[in-house]
Amino acid sequence: MKLSQFQFDLPKERLAQEPTRWRDECKMMVVHKDTGDIEHKLFKDIINYFGKGDTFVLNDTKVFPARLFGKKEKTGADIMVFLLRELNQEQRLWDVIVEPARKIRIGNKLYFGEDESLVAEVIDNTTSRGRTLRFLYDGPYEEFKQTLFSLGETPVPEWVKPSVNEEDAVNYQTIFASSEGAVAAPAAGLHFSRELFNRMILKDIDKVFITEHMGIGLFRGVDVEDLSKHRMDSERLIISPETAKKVNATKANGHKVLAVGVTVARGLETYVTTNREINAYDGWTNKFIFPPYDFMIADALVSNFHLPQSTMLMCVTAFGGFKNVMNAYSVALEQDYRFGPYGDAMLII
Repeated sequence: MKLSQFQFDLPKERLAQEPTRWRDECKMMVVHKDTGDIEHKLFKDIINYFGKGDTFVLNDTKVFPARLFGKKEKTGADIMVFLLRELNQEQRLWDVIVEPARKIRIGNKLYFGEDESLVAEVIDNTTSRGRTLRFLYDGPYEEFKQTLFSLGETPVPEWVKPSVNEEDAVNYQTIFASSEGAVAAPAAGLHFSRELFNRMILKDIDKVFITEHMGIGLFRGVDVEDLSKHRMDSERLIISPETAKKVNATKANGHKVLAVGVTVARGLETYVTTNREINAYDGWTNKFIFPPYDFMIADALVSNFHLPQSTMLMCVTAFGGFKNVMNAYSVALEQDYRFGPYGDAMLII
């Protein structure tokens, strides 16, 4: 497959800037991968396609307020710092992206907060934009973390909405988020409500969680035409023994496993045994899935509608079939489906 095969015209107004009022009442397109048939439903109808013994696998990663605005020393120039991941807790080291990057050099100090109470020093240049910062804070770690996050904002991508508000801190977070570490929300999980979870219990549909801390690399463009040459950024992946056992038992008993989102689908496929089972895992994954690909764990996939030429779209087409999914996207554009993390959903069964 080539990058150009995943191009389509997406009008800007089709990118949802806000979620639906009720999480589980966004539109959901159902695509039957064996026939290509399409149904139009609401997300809360998802449980009608599953039953007793089936298992939903969700990503319990928690988004933290990763985007900070500050000033450069001496010049007072405005800068934006995007926190990617903590490198060293004791030394207060963080891997970050700084914009604009061209004037930020090793040794520069950056100031944050109205009273410039938080100071960071640039100690390394890792890429053209990437930096390592040491935050100069002498207080207890928990106090530092609280101060840092109080100055940050919810990192809803700027291509979704140019400025965020207080509601985004809730909207851009799943109701089951528990493991802090993501700078992007697992979008398919945003549609689940407590009411929907209760209805799953009534139908004896099980749910388990993995943790995959989604990074900003998820939204980086693919810059090679030959997809086999693209390399994904690594993300932290944790699959507990309990989750692995439940997923394997679901498969062994002939029931269905639903991957809730592309990150879950990638995570489940990262380390699979020759017996088509998964093991507990705590490490990193840079799994890149594009057509053709034989999925060994997930029997169904639910995902949002993604941007042209995105790695998420490539994974979805690998699961549902390239022609089926690209046709479904054409239908979605005709039927006013909304795209992006705040948009509508597609269930492939």
